Amino acid sequence: MEDSSVLRDVIVIFTVSVGVVFLFQKLHLPSIAGFLVAGTLVGPYGLNLISDREQVQVLAEVGVIILLFTIGLEFSLAQLKSSKSLLLIAGPAQVFGVLLLIMVGGLSFGLSMKAAIFWGMLLSLSSTAIVLKALAERRENDTLHGRSTIGILIFQDLAVVPMMLMTPFLSDREGMEGMGQILWTLLQSLALVITVVVAARFFVPWLLTHIVRTRSRELFLLTIVVLALGTAWLTSLVGLSLALGAFIAGLLISESEYSHQALAEVLPFRDSFNSLFFVSIGMLMDPRVLLEHPFLILMMVATVFIGKFVTGAGAVLAAGVPLRSAVLAGVSLAQVGEFAFILAQEGLKVGILYQETYNVFLAVSVITMIITPFFIQWAPKIARRTEAIQRLHQWFPGRITHRTESSQLKLKDHVIIVGFGLNGRNLSKVLEEFELPYMVLEIRGDVVQMELGTGVPIQYGDATNPTVLRHVQIEYAKVLVVATSDPFGARRIVQLARELNPTVHIVVRTRYLKELEELRQLGANEIIPEEFETSIEISMLVLQTYKLPKQVILEKAEQIRREGYALLRRGELPELAHHLRAGTLVDVEVETCRIEEDSPALGKSLGELAIRQRTGASVIALMRAGVTQSNPSNKSVLEVEDVLALLGSSDNIRKAIGFLVDIKPE
Repeated sequence: MEDSSVLRDVIVIFTVSVGVVFLFQKLHLPSIAGFLVAGTLVGPYGLNLISDREQVQVLAEVGVIILLFTIGLEFSLAQLKSSKSLLLIAGPAQVFGVLLLIMVGGLSFGLSMKAAIFWGMLLSLSSTAIVLKALAERRENDTLHGRSTIGILIFQDLAVVPMMLMTPFLSDREGMEGMGQILWTLLQSLALVITVVVAARFFVPWLLTHIVRTRSRELFLLTIVVLALGTAWLTSLVGLSLALGAFIAGLLISESEYSHQALAEVLPFRDSFNSLFFVSIGMLMDPRVLLEHPFLILMMVATVFIGKFVTGAGAVLAAGVPLRSAVLAGVSLAQVGEFAFILAQEGLKVGILYQETYNVFLAVSVITMIITPFFIQWAPKIARRTEAIQRLHQWFPGRITHRTESSQLKLKDHVIIVGFGLNGRNLSKVLEEFELPYMVLEIRGDVVQMELGTGVPIQYGDATNPTVLRHVQIEYAKVLVVATSDPFGARRIVQLARELNPTVHIVVRTRYLKELEELRQLGANEIIPEEFETSIEISMLVLQTYKLPKQVILEKAEQIRREGYALLRRGELPELAHHLRAGTLVDVEVETCRIEEDSPALGKSLGELAIRQRTGASVIALMRAGVTQSNPSNKSVLEVEDVLALLGSSDNIRKAIGFLVDIKPE
């Protein structure tokens, strides 16, 4: 009977969540906020549809464990090592910044020193699950502000242990005679983490190798689940959070050759269990408390958000991260975390919190969690508005320009490379070989320092800042190449560059096809989606295994690339005759152009347009409703969805397409 009640509760949760999240998606609102609202609806303070909250809470904890485990799998020890400045500088700065801010505010409102310290510890923690879920949905884990946020969240999870141990000593019921116990527990925690790391580095690869040899998918999945849950359970024995243990397990498996398969096996379970966690958080919300203390709660919510935003952004700035990324990280951290609930329950037990203040804390925490996904969605606009305040640039000149305040550069018709990762390095080598002038902009200070003695013309600077772009002479540049992994930064750079130099040729690297349209609207000339290029590479590798001639494979790759980018530019177009696509006409090219609803050529005849006279390209066919007319009459009037086949040189065709898309008045 008990099992059936749990099943009923899960069905109710998922059913209500489907309806609420579907509505949120239609309204273009974050799905996380939908789950939180669904929890408020089904919870004891809403419609009271859940009979066994404790069982739901257990399933919710499993969801958090799986989420942090998958984040660890997608992360790596190398990334963690590269983020050590964020972990060791930004993390402590953020936690102690909030602690100091709340202590000063609490004392000014009449709280005791111990109570003020406890409230500071509560509010210094941010929601690991909500923030990482939001970053993953927006594919921002690997961006600079994403790595900054993750580094601070890891430090916060580590800080939970000493906070839990200090809580009894902040109560008047306890003395300080247990300080030795605190140190002993901390040593136990450290010893356990070291043991887990060492065992995982040597034991886990050996275990997974033998498991994989059995060729049993079920056994492999079961082993991965045991490693994730087992590590989380072991770390919880000494006071560390379950989430931190799961993250450590995923981090260690990420170094093995089986990490991708492990991630693929676990992903189907992650979102289902994870949604239960967000619903369980929403169930804590008691609207009656909000009605009883509306002014107090709203004031506390505003204080928490602003205070945590300022301390989070300031901490990231202190670690040397540019202003824009610091603002994005500050917004991500501006809420109360789920582990603060555990700390608050401990404070309730020892008498630091009373039931009424505990209820107020829960209301403030859940509200900050609900509004977080919305603010993360609006964060890029907030960052742009912050950057527009020139006074901020005067406060942080070193963060933005750094070495760019040196003597003015003398550049013209040069290439500006934004980002010096693999793509940027390869491009710089090509430009060096052909002796073409270029300048590199990089916001990672360690990368700039490494390259200073190599002869690479590299400058430290944030390309989302117009001052930095002007310093590298964007007004006189011939080409701008955006080779960063930050999608929001790329959009900002393209927009600024197009405003500062309307004629510069902008090439942007992006990870996903869905970002093409917005980048093109902002002014990018060429957009290279990694998804598409990867598909071409895979096709070539498959053809090579069948021993096809190398020239045939290269020609096919070029054909796919040419057709593909034409489709990406104008949407799906009908296939032309094979002899035209296969390269039989070697001196000319054939391209197609669709007449859209907003095309200025719509409703005009081919004679009126005079395409050949104006561009040099010839219209050799008109395709309408599946019927192809060769050599169409000059009296043919263009309609929506008509497709013109154009013949001519690449320059002529480019002019013709541009002419049809944007006809200039004579």
